Amino acid sequence: MAPRRMDTKPVITCLKTLLIVYSIVFWITGLILLAVGVWGKLMLGPYLSLIAENSTNAPYVLIGTGITIIIFGLFGCSATCRGSPWMLKLYAMFLSLVFLAELIAGISGFVFRHEIKGNFLRMYSDAVQHYNSQDERSRAVDHVQRSLKCCGVFNYTSWISSEYYPASGIPASCCITLADCNPLDLRNATIGPTKVHQQGCYKLVTSFIETNMGIIAGVAFGIAFSQLIGMLLACGLSRFITANQYEMV
Repeated sequence: MAPRRMDTKPVITCLKTLLIVYSIVFWITGLILLAVGVWGKLMLGPYLSLIAENSTNAPYVLIGTGITIIIFGLFGCSATCRGSPWMLKLYAMFLSLVFLAELIAGISGFVFRHEIKGNFLRMYSDAVQHYNSQDERSRAVDHVQRSLKCCGVFNYTSWISSEYYPASGIPASCCITLADCNPLDLRNATIGPTKVHQQGCYKLVTSFIETNMGIIAGVAFGIAFSQLIGMLLACGLSRFITANQYEMV
């Protein structure tokens, strides 16, 4: 039995090394998700509020997922260093849950991308129609128009039927150059259109979604299958350690 135990020792050492490296990468992934969640909350809030019916919790989900992965990444390192079979099994179980969640998220995002685009069209059109320059959705519209250098849903004419246009004209957030765009110009049906961006916001946002959704789904699938590798490593190491302990008894 002794030679057999010695044969398994290099295998266990190799698996431990691979799993520690994987756990460190997994931990870094958690940091990235945490950073993306914070960035999404600070920078993408206006876009997300125009896609979801209510204020979306997506940034908070990313933040929570990132923190959870950071904790379990450290747990995985600890379990590997201690060589505890039950801790390794728990780590493998967590990785399998993460694998399934990310796989479902990636498939859902790719399959429902057209629904996301349709929802954005409906929500953005409604926000333009009821724009008042004061509420949260109106500020989100202004942010989108300024940052993307666009105007209205399909073009500036989307504003003509809005509640805001009769009294105030086209919003200042549509202006090409704010210094050369005063309220009188924006209320003038002839001069106003020459002062604002001609491209609508819907096409810019949906083009981004269509172009990048495949990449996003691919990254999600790649990360998901990396969890599968980690799960197999953790299960394999747990079995080897358990078998080795059994032989030593």
